[in-house]
This record gives sequence, C-alpha cells and structure tokens, in this order.
Amino acid sequence: MIRISDARLDYFMAEDVPYIDLTSEILGIGDAVGEMEYFSREACIVAGVEEVARLAKAAGCEVEALHGSGDAIEPEEPILRVRGRAGDLHQVWKVGLNLLDHLSAVATKTRAMVDAAHSVNPRCEVLTTRKSMPGCKDLLIEAVMVGGAFPHRLGLSETVLVFDHHMKFLGGFDEFVRRIPEFRSRCIEKKFFVEASPEQARVLAAAGVDGIQLDKVPVAELDALVKELRAIDPRVTLVAAGGVNPQNAAAYAATGVDGLATTALYTAKPLDMSIRMTAL
Repeated sequence: MIRISDARLDYFMAEDVPYIDLTSEILGIGDAVGEMEYFSREACIVAGVEEVARLAKAAGCEVEALHGSGDAIEPEEPILRVRGRAGDLHQVWKVGLNLLDHLSAVATKTRAMVDAAHSVNPRCEVLTTRKSMPGCKDLLIEAVMVGGAFPHRLGLSETVLVFDHHMKFLGGFDEFVRRIPEFRSRCIEKKFFVEASPEQARVLAAAGVDGIQLDKVPVAELDALVKELRAIDPRVTLVAAGGVNPQNAAAYAATGVDGLATTALYTAKPLDMSIRMTAL
C-alpha cells in the first residue's frame, strides 16, 4: 500500500544487528535449522506483515504468510511462519516483532475509530494529522490506512491549510478574509482550507473557502454549527479536529461533518505479540 524501500528495511535490520548476532555465534547454533511463528495474544487487525516477510526473505529464510495486513485475527492465531537457519531467524525475530506489534496496534485502534464513525455517518472519514513521530511517517501512514483511515496531510507541500498563526503575518483575520480571492487564485489546483473558530467559520463559509477545520468545538455546539454552515454554503467541506478519539468519534461523526482529524491513532499501545521458535 505504502512504498517501503528495501533500503528502509535494511536500515531496520542494521540498527538491531550492526555486525553479528553475538549470542548465536557464542552458542554455535547459527547453522541449525528452525521455524519461527509470529502470533498475537490479543485480538487485533494485523499490519506490517508484508514488511516482516520481506525482511525474512532478505535474510535467506522461507516465509509462509497466514494472514495479510488488514486481516482481523483472534488471540493465539498465527500470523506468519518463517523457516531457515537459527542465526537468520534470531536476526529477524525482534525487528519483525517490533514492526508487527506497533503497526498492528495502530491499525487496530484505527479500525475501532473508523467503525465508530461509520456506524452513525458512513460518509464521515477518519483523517490522521502530521503530528506523528519523525522518521516513522511511512510506517504509521500504512498502519492507519490498513485500519481504514486516510492521511489528513502528508506534509506541508501537499495541501493549503491556514492557521491563526499564518494570519498574524497578514495583519489578522479580517485582512486575511479580504485577500482570500487573491490567495485562491494562486492555488487553482489545490483546495483552500482554513482552521477556524465558530465565529470565524461563519465568515469563511460566506467567503467561499473550500473547507473549514473546526478545532475543539464541543459536540453539542458543533451539531448546530454544521447545519448553519451548510445553509451558508452546501458544498463547504467540514472537518472536526482537536480531542477527537475512538471514544467520542461516533458523537462527532453524528454532527454531519465530513471528516474527523485526529492524532490519537499514532499513540496506540503496542500489542502483546510474541513468537514460537522450534528446532527442526
């Protein structure tokens, strides 16, 4: 789904095994043949399976994928089996496990939030923000997409989203609104979105922006505001942001917004996953 290069995967391996697996060398077991089976002790949506399979194959192992990313599994259900030299299995073991338990956690939390939102508003999409751990964006975006969400913004080069601190360099909100036609003429291929308070949102809807991100507006107030903004401009895209999470996603989605922007999915607690290793 997301392009993860071989070089990226090689880096993960090199980070954990910069030279040799000293334990396997000291024990003299490197050439013994074995099998390793990844599994989860928790029900989950698995993610990262394809990357772990690529890591194992690059290490010279044979791989049997029993599930693919996006599959729902039950506790103790095997995810994939890896066969090869004990030395190779032990090098792949922990890197693969770390990828699976972190990414599957994000995918599982994401699926719960998506299901909650869609249960009351099938047209409301869950969107993840740019507030992810630097250096992990590709893996995290893949995990949230496996879970059914979409990236809100992949980076500053992708979308136009104006915040209050941008307006301060323009002389304030009123001056910004006055110049909206000018700004829109400079980004004819892009949507023009603005984060706004309820009061500002009413002005912006009348000014003809493409979308409004409503930050930290309580659900009770948001329900009426969405109806009011739709009456001003039926085509305006409305996104709820700030404090939106799996627990309140349904309530926010029920207001009729088009999307829920969230950071909560990136902080999913890693799942309880492990391996079963056997000598053959």
